[in-house]
Amino acid sequence: MSVKLIEGQTFGPRTISVTRTTLVRYAGASGDFNPIHYSDRAAREAGMDGVIAHGMWTMGAALGAVIEWVGGPERVISQRARFTRPVQVPDTPEGAAIEVAATVRKVSDDAATLSVDAKCNDQSVLGRVEVVVRQGEQ
Repeated sequence: MSVKLIEGQTFGPRTISVTRTTLVRYAGASGDFNPIHYSDRAAREAGMDGVIAHGMWTMGAALGAVIEWVGGPERVISQRARFTRPVQVPDTPEGAAIEVAATVRKVSDDAATLSVDAKCNDQSVLGRVEVVVRQGEQ
């Protein structure tokens, strides 16, 4: 059973790790085999400093944190986000870390609107992230 969210309520931050292995697995699941997500050479040829995470993986990871906080995917009505900065993933065992936090901005009897922050190295990687969820029971 999920609880009713209240305006001003906060969640997180939650740290989510992403490694090169994560990216290869995501590529297989999504069908996005763009080499900028696994090859430093290809990423540099495309003008980047190195391999970057898939934007959709980043958005999905942030949404996954929200889903965990609110009690399940069935509560999500809608979500939106803009990709503002790529997440660079070094070829190390640790990879990179994304920190996700959220604040309940608006509530009604039926729904709550959350503003979500997703950062890597203290820089926003998603912008204008908003998730609308169904209100739970009290």
